[in-house]
Amino acid sequence: MIQVEDLTKRYGKYTAIEGVSFEVAQGEILGFLGPNGAGKTTTMRVLAGFFPASEGKARVAGYDVFVEPLEVKRRVGYPPEHPPLYTERTVDSYLSFVARIKGVPTSDLDERLDYSKERCGLTTQGARLIKHLSKGYRQRVGLAQALIHNPEVLILDEPTIGLDPNQISE
Repeated sequence: MIQVEDLTKRYGKYTAIEGVSFEVAQGEILGFLGPNGAGKTTTMRVLAGFFPASEGKARVAGYDVFVEPLEVKRRVGYPPEHPPLYTERTVDSYLSFVARIKGVPTSDLDERLDYSKERCGLTTQGARLIKHLSKGYRQRVGLAQALIHNPEVLILDEPTIGLDPNQISE
């Protein structure tokens, strides 16, 4: 499902990640542990197709991250640590918009919307403007947008930031 070989990312003279290699099979869960600045987020952004690597190889869901980044993005759900949200939209409007961008067929839209809202504890929030949601609920909207198209791979970067202890348990 994910294959990474000798992945390196440099920003000028600064090396963010160097020689990272690992594999994740379908159904497996992998967590990155390390101190701030260790390259965890950078690695996830490369795998999600948002950053190019400087060296190495990476395949996600059978597609080369460097050669076929759009195919990778179609198959990955990725809510960044601070999800960019259109705060003037309602939760339902935003999630429907994202679903269309991610190619969810119109015939499946209501089902995918209900599913992602239910999984993220947003069933009662659909008509609310995102700007009126708490930070925790905004994080939930970010996660719901990552799930809306039923991705083959889900990459989560600090998914519990902004959530209270009860929300984390959920």
